[in-house]
Amino acid sequence: MDKFDYWSVVRNKKENKITNLYWLKSAGNYSQLFCSALLLLFTVFWAAPQLSKAQQAEELSVVEPEEVGLSSDRLEHLTRVIDRNIEKEWLAGAVVLIARDGEVAYLNAAGMQDREAEIPVKKNTIFRIASMTKPITSVAVMMLYEEGHFQLSDPVSEYIPAFKDMRVLADSTNESASGTPPTVPAERPITIKHLLTHTSGLTYGENPFIGKMLAEKKISTGLSTDENTLAEDIPRLAEIPLLHQPGKRWTYGMSVDVLGYLVEVVSGMSLDEFFQNRIFAPLGMDDTQFHVSEEQESRLAAAYTVGSEGGLQRLGNKPGQGSLPNIGIGSYPFDKEHQFLAGGAGLTSTVPNYFRFTQMLMNGGELDGVRLLSPKTIELMTTDHVGDLLEDMGFGLGFSVTRSLAERGELGSMGTFGWGSFWYGTFFIDPAEGMIGISVAQKHPAGKATLNDKFGILARQAIID
Repeated sequence: MDKFDYWSVVRNKKENKITNLYWLKSAGNYSQLFCSALLLLFTVFWAAPQLSKAQQAEELSVVEPEEVGLSSDRLEHLTRVIDRNIEKEWLAGAVVLIARDGEVAYLNAAGMQDREAEIPVKKNTIFRIASMTKPITSVAVMMLYEEGHFQLSDPVSEYIPAFKDMRVLADSTNESASGTPPTVPAERPITIKHLLTHTSGLTYGENPFIGKMLAEKKISTGLSTDENTLAEDIPRLAEIPLLHQPGKRWTYGMSVDVLGYLVEVVSGMSLDEFFQNRIFAPLGMDDTQFHVSEEQESRLAAAYTVGSEGGLQRLGNKPGQGSLPNIGIGSYPFDKEHQFLAGGAGLTSTVPNYFRFTQMLMNGGELDGVRLLSPKTIELMTTDHVGDLLEDMGFGLGFSVTRSLAERGELGSMGTFGWGSFWYGTFFIDPAEGMIGISVAQKHPAGKATLNDKFGILARQAIID
């Protein structure tokens, strides 16, 4: 029985025993009273010592793969690829999970959490999950949508006025030119749906003009320390022209960070409070957060990049110890000055915690009796909304979507949805096979690492029933 259902049963038993004791005493049945009292004491004593958060993560039960139609022998192909990536120093370590029909059939913590300190990866190692934050923010938005706070067709400017009357880079803009780029008025307002589908025109700054303006305004992508809050940075983001007209192209960028601020405006809570109260606590995700605690810091994986010899170079915790351009050093999860709660990139989590989130999605919005979303909302979120704006995949409201196997060109299933992470993480949810896959490491860029590119193939080739 699942933990939440189980402890609910224990509490109900305790309440029933107390009622029974009162009745028995009134009836004078001291023999039954004595037996019931002993049973109550045993129940209270047995139920008291609950596992710590870290222990709960480590105690995630794993069934034999054959029980859910997977082959143990064929899963060894995946294990060998993981080991090869670590032996070749393409990755320091990784935690990889495969579940089917709600049961975890493969859970492998391999390599090192911190190579220099010789700390091995554990199942409850905490990782920076970067863009795997986006689906969580999208769920938060859709929870508010279900409550009637807005429609997806609403202009976001109705809630964040700074996004009214946006400007767009002119089509004739020469990216190599200097000076102020020409702009034109936006033909239509940015809607909440544009933000969910990455068709708003907001970007991360790959365009040199926009990148320069983001830097000048000190607007964070969430992967470096930023002392400003969403309420301070997001309105300034609206001062920068869009890369293209809303709805005309698919462009990856800061759309979901704007959605994070929308959650704050509509709910009246900070984004971390909303996540904690409405998603993490109900789902039992007690190792998922923007800022790690002092206790959790010892479980946070070290971040790495590609070294000069092609191997691994650690990103330090202080400037000058190794950094990434426009990103920094990966210290933002424990930097107390960091206040930008990036709905697009800022969370840290463990694989067991993220599994609970993905299983909720697989179940149509519910986990262990806790419902966050309607199955109809999950259906809407996992439907392709971008059509021919993308050539090799579809995109829903927060997830990539497999539209056809021919388009995918690899093992998979139509209707599979998921996403990935700047720090070399990925997940997929395959409703047709009842399969969930999560693979998380801590490196950017990927360099020669091959694990995540092959992960979906290696998971599905193990299906035998």
